[in-house]
Amino acid sequence: MPERKTVERARADKRHGKAASTQAGNFVKEEMDHIREGKHGAKNTKQAIAIGLSKARRSGVAVKPPGEGKASAATRKKAEHDVKAGSKTGGKKSSHASASKESTAKRSKTTTRTLKKEGHSAASKSSLSKQAHSAASKRSSSERSAAAKKGAATKGAAGRSAAAKKAARTRAAHAK
Repeated sequence: MPERKTVERARADKRHGKAASTQAGNFVKEEMDHIREGKHGAKNTKQAIAIGLSKARRSGVAVKPPGEGKASAATRKKAEHDVKAGSKTGGKKSSHASASKESTAKRSKTTTRTLKKEGHSAASKSSLSKQAHSAASKRSSSERSAAAKKGAATKGAAGRSAAAKKAARTRAAHAK
């Protein structure tokens, strides 16, 4: 269950016209925070991101399931199930519709126990950096450029000004 603050941040992003992936970023950040706090671990950074995206879909954020060839059939099926669970029409049923509350709780507890055994390096700065770099390298230059332009459009004048000042400071710091 995501924290109330996370859901509120995602709703605020939606009101400001930001992309679904930006809204989902709040849930991914929450997951990274949980791993850093020691609530649980993750096998790798990709798994940590997947858990956050799953929570986002279940909370009603319109993140599309991965396409054919992007993820395994099981992952796509789980993502579609999460989207259905997050929609108003889809019920809040467990992964097994006929499952009792006891078996649902048992499955949830097992998942949590397994995640607690995993390491916490998945949320480290270096792991996140490697993941971001590898994800970006799979996209073309024009795709990355289009995403940046789309992000800048929803930033607003004050946001763009602040970003430009920060970029100037970064350039100055690295020029030395």
